[in-house]
Amino acid sequence: MINFAVIGINHGHIYGQIACLLGAGAKFVAWYAPEPDLAAEFAPKFPKVKRVADKRAILEDPNIQLVLSASIPADRAPLGIEVMRHGKDYMSDKPGMTTLAQLDEVRRVQAETQRIYSICYSEHFETRSTVKAGELVHAGAIGRLVQTVGLGPHRTNLPTARKPNAAGRADWFFMKERYGGVLCDIASHQFEQFLFFTGVTQAEIVSSQVGNFKYPQYPELEDFGDCTVRGTNGHHGPATGYIRVDWYTPDGLPTWGDGRLTLLGTEGYIELRKYVDIGGQAGIDHLLLVKHDGIQRIDCSAVPLPYGAQLIQDVLNRTETAMPQWRCFLAMELALKAQSHATRIAG
Repeated sequence: MINFAVIGINHGHIYGQIACLLGAGAKFVAWYAPEPDLAAEFAPKFPKVKRVADKRAILEDPNIQLVLSASIPADRAPLGIEVMRHGKDYMSDKPGMTTLAQLDEVRRVQAETQRIYSICYSEHFETRSTVKAGELVHAGAIGRLVQTVGLGPHRTNLPTARKPNAAGRADWFFMKERYGGVLCDIASHQFEQFLFFTGVTQAEIVSSQVGNFKYPQYPELEDFGDCTVRGTNGHHGPATGYIRVDWYTPDGLPTWGDGRLTLLGTEGYIELRKYVDIGGQAGIDHLLLVKHDGIQRIDCSAVPLPYGAQLIQDVLNRTETAMPQWRCFLAMELALKAQSHATRIAG
């Protein structure tokens, strides 16, 4: 088994990243975070894990094989480069980088060091319905896959009339240079899923647009973005994708976002209602399969999540079973190109 450590806890996704490795048997041995408020919240959850005063204590420890980070998005790539140059593998929260220049440097260092640079696209790897849909699509359940439609609405957690005392967001959330833009940040999930389901190895951005419709008091925040992507060399040839992300989840929804994915095939389609079914069905991970012989609702509650165990084996065996390195990087390349080429339509 392996030992892992954490450097950077600025986003709550770090808890999911840790859980997927602990659940697969890895050992959490050390963590570093320079922010006292974040550390005060984090430490009680892992009372037996050592907090270090300097990240070098982790980077230079030969007994640590893997470093996790959910630091501020713009800081993730520079940290990953440090980690790889210290001979360790790396798992970043998404987005794994915020500029194309960062991506180029990460690719170069990864190729030189042959270390793993993994990005935990949680809307795939931590979502049982997405994993099950992958099994169905790759088994031919809906024929040739033609298009993916990925919707990623999120809640800002900013104060509203219903929740005037909401905790709000850290300053970096409103600084585009720090969070990367809405398509870079949220839509990286949907780009990875487009690649996973279609199997395309080459893709281009057809169009993209962003805007700020709701929060003029935060001029660098993009609260809406959408784009169209087209890919070639997939499992069955070309495929298209549409992606829409936003920060408009209303307070009345009982979760942070009504994330959905529709997979259109020539012999049927699949719809995932990942976190809530506003039609009234209780629970999460709703998978609806529609074919010529009818409609089937598939229970995904017992579907295993393989990412953590596969990543551990990749660290041990120098393989790429959790996610091919090219797909990890291409998903971010598409997100970054969609962001950099986007037309601003509001704000």
